[in-house]
Amino acid sequence: MSELRTPTALGTERIGKLLMQYALPAIIAQTAASLYNMVDSIFIGHGVGPMAISGLALTFPLMNLAAAFGAMVGVGASTLVSVKLGQKDYDTAQRVLGNVFVLNLILGLAFTVVVLAFLDPILYFFGGSDETVPYARDYMEVILLGNVVTHMYLGLNSVLRSAGHPKKAMLATIATVVVNTILDPIFIYGFDMGIRGAAVATVIAQGISLAWLLKLFSNKNELLHFHKGIFRLKRKIVFDSLSIGMAPFLMNMAACLLVILFNQGFKKYGGDLAIGAFGIVNRLEFVIVMVVMGFNQGMQPIAGFNYGARQFDRVNKVLKLTIFYATCVTTTGFLVGMFIPEVATGIFTSDQELISQASKGLRIAVMFFPIVGFQMVTSNFFQSIGMAGKAIFLSLSRQMLILMPCVLLLPTFWGVWGVWYSKPVSDLLASIIAAIMLTHQYRKFKQLHLANEAS
Repeated sequence: MSELRTPTALGTERIGKLLMQYALPAIIAQTAASLYNMVDSIFIGHGVGPMAISGLALTFPLMNLAAAFGAMVGVGASTLVSVKLGQKDYDTAQRVLGNVFVLNLILGLAFTVVVLAFLDPILYFFGGSDETVPYARDYMEVILLGNVVTHMYLGLNSVLRSAGHPKKAMLATIATVVVNTILDPIFIYGFDMGIRGAAVATVIAQGISLAWLLKLFSNKNELLHFHKGIFRLKRKIVFDSLSIGMAPFLMNMAACLLVILFNQGFKKYGGDLAIGAFGIVNRLEFVIVMVVMGFNQGMQPIAGFNYGARQFDRVNKVLKLTIFYATCVTTTGFLVGMFIPEVATGIFTSDQELISQASKGLRIAVMFFPIVGFQMVTSNFFQSIGMAGKAIFLSLSRQMLILMPCVLLLPTFWGVWGVWYSKPVSDLLASIIAAIMLTHQYRKFKQLHLANEAS
């Protein structure tokens, strides 16, 4: 299957073919990204021990926080690039590329300096103990020193995908996974660096892929490429990128706060091992979520381009198809979590108590997974067409308005299992809200499509 050479094909090619050509590379890349995260956990769990798994789980809020700033720039800019290409505004699309580079540099450095200065207090606040914080500190110190590399790699990869090169974006991610998988055992075991070695392998792998991305964007034959004049920050480009990217930013910020509450709840009602079980379940859920995100990333340039071109019938078609595929994926996750949870959780550790706790938690966490795909696609759809307000509301309705109160209230009645049950409750309620909003928007698109045909 050949890669689409020009973004204009987004407005003319058959929707099913387009979605597969853009989504499949993104799915492979996102699955690789989730496996890339799992690789660290597997090597750490078997090579360092169950407390190291719990220590790694403490780093999730910080990783989400870093991802929040990266997504605000990368996702917002890639959406803006898609819309501008649809409008044939190539000059602005070029300037978006330059602004992405500068913004990632500034935010990445600022995040590193601030968090490193307060790392230990942050980790204890996140639910750490004297047993788990040393592991978390060893890991995060290295990750933070490479934070600019991570931000730049993720941001440029998002723009590359929207610029009509989904396969190259996929290859960059796969290269990161492969290099990380090779380097993990070398640094963890060969150099006897333990959990710190996993972090070193991660940063090196991302650095290699970033170097390749920089080379691609230095090619003057590409529609979007680095050249003089595009690196000066433009107020409108920065504002538009950050406002569109505000939805994933707030979603990741909310995820950061929620993981803190989860860790604190698990520490209070279940201890350090419960935090480790939560970390394992998070990694497994992440695989399913990333596949859905792959479909979302495939949908994003198609929906954004056709919305910019006012081809609303094509926007509707790609939305429906993406929802169908996403539902199939999350239903698969539901079946695995319900029927073979011990097999899934046993990948990360041989500690039987940890496997038992993680397996019970996984069954609860995937209870309403068949409808989670629909909710995720709906939220991403509004973001893809530049409706930042609706995307932000959908993101926050699940995270802040529903899940957070559940995490705080349910454990007072059911202890540690109340913490676990807060997730499926929020999945159900958030999906109902998404259905109401999408139905309303779909009617608007239908009216606009009829108006276009009449004119």
